[in-house]
Amino acid sequence: MPTPAPSSGAEDLLRELAPQVLGALVRRFGHFDTAEDAVQEALLAAATQWPADGIPARPRGWLITVASRRLTDLLRAEQARRRREETVGRQLQPAGPPGPAADDTLILLFMCCHPALSPAAQIALTLRAVGGLTTQEIARAFLVPEATMTRRITRAKQTVKDSGAPFALPGGPDQARGLAAVRHVLYLIFSEGYAATSGTGLIRPDLSGEAIRLTRNLHRLRPGDGETTGLLALMLLTDARRAARTGPAGEPIPLADQDRRRWDAALIGEGVALVTSALRRGPPGSYQLQAAIAAIHDEAPSAAATDWPQIVALYELLRQTSDNPVTALNHAVAVAMTHGPRAGLDQLEPLAGDQRITTGHRFHAVRAHLLEMAGDPAGARDSYREAARRAGSLPHQRYLNAQATRLTQPG
Repeated sequence: MPTPAPSSGAEDLLRELAPQVLGALVRRFGHFDTAEDAVQEALLAAATQWPADGIPARPRGWLITVASRRLTDLLRAEQARRRREETVGRQLQPAGPPGPAADDTLILLFMCCHPALSPAAQIALTLRAVGGLTTQEIARAFLVPEATMTRRITRAKQTVKDSGAPFALPGGPDQARGLAAVRHVLYLIFSEGYAATSGTGLIRPDLSGEAIRLTRNLHRLRPGDGETTGLLALMLLTDARRAARTGPAGEPIPLADQDRRRWDAALIGEGVALVTSALRRGPPGSYQLQAAIAAIHDEAPSAAATDWPQIVALYELLRQTSDNPVTALNHAVAVAMTHGPRAGLDQLEPLAGDQRITTGHRFHAVRAHLLEMAGDPAGARDSYREAARRAGSLPHQRYLNAQATRLTQPG
């Protein structure tokens, strides 16, 4: 008999409680890797029982109790395999009272983004341990076999265990580095959801939505951190355009051609308020600058009314913070919209030999667009075709090939 699907309210509650329950178990028993398995089994038990029996009066306590029992079983089995049954009682003694759920969630985010893990492993472990997603859900989101994702998560948990990292927030510079890593992982999750790099769809709202939810949690835990505020603002201001980004067949619609009436005004208002508050606190960081650029786009009544000179200035500030070819590419577009396509093409030239950007489709698509604006349809056609060859997602391939075909047809 199939497992009943929890209602959307119950599912949201389970995802909210997952890191709190895991944090309580790790703080009490240790054993991050085994505790995470126990929590996943408790979540599955809730997904099975709650639709039939109703949500318990104390759902967090219910999950902690079920997960603790399962963890006890797992630890006993592990100790038995190692022929050390006599130590089980000592191993299962609580290490101390559970800490605040909010603190535990933040600690888990830091652990999932441990510097010894690859970005792919950090993303997978964050979605599983803090997001409460099953391995199957994560594998489906990233278009890999479930067995592959299982191995990835298992290795990540073992790496965290082997690191000996205590269940506590790091201090000083380590905390700042850890927070930056957490923000980066959440940004990567959102980016993959908002602009899928492969597959048949252009967007994956489940991933972008989860990234926003986790970033909201991080912002609640660190409301005074300007870059966390900027990251949340950037996500909201970008996601506000999601409904207008694709056409009836799932094809991408460029920003200039989108129906701005379909943009989410509430998200735009929230994002603008967030970035405005963050920029008042001091020198802006990368996420704040990106959010400020997104706000200019979102507040413009039309594409023609966009304040491109201000966007150019913000990109110039942004380029001072990092050697990011994507930032340089976007800066070239802003320069073209301000000073003409030839000026934008000049900005592209230094990027032509940078494989960090030329191996994908975006550089060639931007070059095609600027060549078309400059009156070079043959060059634009060739660049559109090159972009289509390098695109990973089917919607982008179809769109770019259609642009190339359009330029082969007589005027």
